[in-house]
Amino acid sequence: MLPEENEVYGPYAPPYQQMQSASVAILDEPEVTHAPAEQDTSPLPSYPQEPKTSPPPQNRRGRGGAILLLTLMLALIFGVGLFAGLDFAGSSSSTATTSKAAATATTTASSGTTIEAQQEAAIAKVEPAVVELKVTTAQGQLIGSGVIIDTKGDIVTNNHIVSGEESIVAVLYNGSTEQAQLVGTNTADDLAVVHIQPFANMTVVQIGDSSKLVVGQEVLAIGNPLGITETATKGIVSALNRSVTESTGTTISNAIQTDAAVNPGNSGGALINLQGELVGIPTLTAVNTESNTAANGVSFAIPSNLVQTVIQQILK
Repeated sequence: MLPEENEVYGPYAPPYQQMQSASVAILDEPEVTHAPAEQDTSPLPSYPQEPKTSPPPQNRRGRGGAILLLTLMLALIFGVGLFAGLDFAGSSSSTATTSKAAATATTTASSGTTIEAQQEAAIAKVEPAVVELKVTTAQGQLIGSGVIIDTKGDIVTNNHIVSGEESIVAVLYNGSTEQAQLVGTNTADDLAVVHIQPFANMTVVQIGDSSKLVVGQEVLAIGNPLGITETATKGIVSALNRSVTESTGTTISNAIQTDAAVNPGNSGGALINLQGELVGIPTLTAVNTESNTAANGVSFAIPSNLVQTVIQQILK
C-alpha cells in the first residue's frame, strides 16, 4: 500500500490525537523542532474581522430599490385616484346625458300632448259656430258650409254656394234647422253673407289675423264635406299668397294653400289656427287635369283679413 493510504487508514487513536493529526494535516506545516513546552498565555488566535466601513454597495442598491418601490406605490395610488376621478366624471357625464335625454323625451312628449290639447280645444271652440247650408236652386240642391260671425245671426260663406238661390236652410251644430236669407254677395272675392234668426247660446267665431300665418303652421279645416256634418281635418299652411282661378273664372289673390283635406261641402267653412281663430274660408281644391279628380293635399282658402273686409262692406 502507498504511504498516503497508511496515514489515512492508520491504527485507531484517541480523539485528541485525531484532532492533532487533523490539525497538522490541514495546516500542512513543515516539520520543525519545538522548544520545551511552556504554558501558552497568549490569547487564542482569532479570525481577522472586517474593517468598519460605509454601507456596502448592496445597501445603496437596497435604498434605491426602496425609493423605486415607493415611487411605484405613489404612481399606483395616483393612477387609482385618477382612474376613479375619470370614472366618476364619466358617470356624472353619463348621468347628465341620460338626464338630458330623458328631459328632452319628456319635453317632446309634453309638446305632442300640448298640440293635441290645443287641437281639441280649438275644434271644440269653433265647431258650434259652423253650420251646414242646404241651398236650393233651379238646377237642384247644393250643400256647403258657413260660419256664424256675430250674435245677430250673420253667417259668412262662399258666393258660389248661394249663387242663384231660391231657398237656404241652415243646419245648426245641435241638428236643428233655421231658414236663412241672403244678405249680400261679393262675386269678385267669392264671398257672401246670409242671415238666420239669433238663438240662445249661439256661438260666434273669432276672426284672426291671416297676415301672421307662416308656412308650416298647423291649421284645421271644419265643415260638412260630402254632407257629413261637423267634420274636422288637420294640415299645415303649405304656401301663402297664391293666385288661383276657380272654374267660374273668379280669381282669388293672396290665397292660403293648405294640405288639410277639403272636399265638396267644405266650401264656406272654417280654416282655423290652434288658438281657435278663423284664418281663412276654404274655397276650392286643385284638380288633376289628367284624371279630372281633386288633387290630394292641395286646397286653397280665402285669407281672413280679406274676409273681414268684405263682410264689413256687405253689412255696412
